[in-house]
Amino acid sequence: MKVETWGSWSVLAFLTLGLLGAGEPKPATWTQWGGPHQDFRADSQGLAAAWPAEGPRKLWSRDLGEGYSAILAEAGRLYTMYRSGAEEVVVCLDATSGETIWERRYEQAPDASHIHQFGDGPRATPLLDGDNLYAIGVAGKLHCLNKADGAVRWSHDLWKDFGGTVLNHGYSSSPIAYKNAVITLVGGEGHAVVAFDKKDGSVVWKGLNHANSYSTPRIFKVGGRDQMIVFMAKALIGVDPQTGALEWEYPHENQWGQNVNNPVLVDGHLFLSSIEAGAKGLKLTRNGDKTEVGEVWATRKIQFYHVTSVQDGDWVYGSTGSQVHFMAAVNVKTGEIGWRERGIAKANVVAADGRLIILDEDGKLYLATAKPDGFQIHSQAELLDKVAWTVPTVVDKTLFVRDKKKIMAVDLG
Repeated sequence: MKVETWGSWSVLAFLTLGLLGAGEPKPATWTQWGGPHQDFRADSQGLAAAWPAEGPRKLWSRDLGEGYSAILAEAGRLYTMYRSGAEEVVVCLDATSGETIWERRYEQAPDASHIHQFGDGPRATPLLDGDNLYAIGVAGKLHCLNKADGAVRWSHDLWKDFGGTVLNHGYSSSPIAYKNAVITLVGGEGHAVVAFDKKDGSVVWKGLNHANSYSTPRIFKVGGRDQMIVFMAKALIGVDPQTGALEWEYPHENQWGQNVNNPVLVDGHLFLSSIEAGAKGLKLTRNGDKTEVGEVWATRKIQFYHVTSVQDGDWVYGSTGSQVHFMAAVNVKTGEIGWRERGIAKANVVAADGRLIILDEDGKLYLATAKPDGFQIHSQAELLDKVAWTVPTVVDKTLFVRDKKKIMAVDLG
């Protein structure tokens, strides 16, 4: 393994050495799909307002096998997944250098129905919770590992053991944590959603009869109560995360059953979008012990392709379009489209320090400002090779990105 380095990373090295005083802020982390708050927002400040013509400073780069799993960061370590031949690999790297700390390898072929055109690597992003790392491979194999050394604590095969929905683009739903459980989407009769005990992997609850798609659940407060909102293949559903009971469902599907984009909730107004089927705005109202759902608006002009978008106030910003791609702004409550701007290929988006960091599928990185009345690109740089489909990770002033072949750290300070 060859690691190319371009400089030291003083911030995370400082954290890793434990030199922060007791009164200092808690070190920044990115421990789950969507970041600290599952909303693709980084808790970063003091980032550069623009980059030099040659782009932001690269800290290190190394080869990595294929896959689209996002990169987790905690206490000076990075965690992600990739494929190496017949094996899937969960890997832990030193965040300051990119060097491998440990790997957990296991033989796992994609399902026979898998479409190989877009690669055979893992799609789902692992989850860090306490001392455990939860990771799900391209064919639905779930492992709970010791994050310190990668030792296996327990495992399940979600497709074989539970008869889950076999997806021809590979299992893509990331696990989420809720109290004593890790919740996964499985799909199928009686086990569309399954919650496992974090410690021993026993089933806490399972239920529902919906086919699975490629999305990841999110937990929101609805009427003061926790509610898990899940994009299944043919509908958006609300689920009690403590019991798995269905609270409501609303139909929304495209011709492939490929609902992917993360839902956004603002003041009871729920935004959802998928390719071809377009976007909708729903209103969730808590009435006693029930949640009532009504459609407020719908449009086919917004079709967020990739799973990531960023919400700011009443507005959501993301990459839309199937054949022709735009960056776009849409009002969650009214469906008003603030603008649509061409010029950026299909892209993933994160927010940090008041700006958007956009990585398009061609590997080009952008620094931009998005407001309801306009979109401005401040800097751009050729950073990675095609295909770059993994959402960036931002921790403190460092950006972690990967494409189909390599992983890289970049200084945004």
